[in-house]
Amino acid sequence: MDPIAPELLMALAGGTAGAAGEQVWASLRNLVGRRPSDGEPYDEGGLTALAEAPGSAERATALAEGLTLRARQDPAFAEALAAWRREAEASEGTRTGAGNVSNVVSGGTQGTVIQTRDVHGSINTGG
Repeated sequence: MDPIAPELLMALAGGTAGAAGEQVWASLRNLVGRRPSDGEPYDEGGLTALAEAPGSAERATALAEGLTLRARQDPAFAEALAAWRREAEASEGTRTGAGNVSNVVSGGTQGTVIQTRDVHGSINTGG
């Protein structure tokens, strides 16, 4: 299983994906909280840490790696996580990963032009 994009986890944890994103984040909490087949509880610290600092790429990456590791160890969790991922990636406002942005700027003098996609934070033009 490919790791879940840290940017997706950050968007969901930070609430930038709106009400649908909040529901998807809650469903991840529920999924992670399920006892795995071997009965050992999963450490939910990664979820809590990212919820406390949703802009932290480091925490999001650590959570993504932890989820991937658990998925490798528990096939039932892997299947459920894959279903969760499809739901999360389909949610409005959570677009990350592959995709295109196409802007055309032409004719005359332009001021500041910014081309972007999937911004999770501020943009400062120095003005």
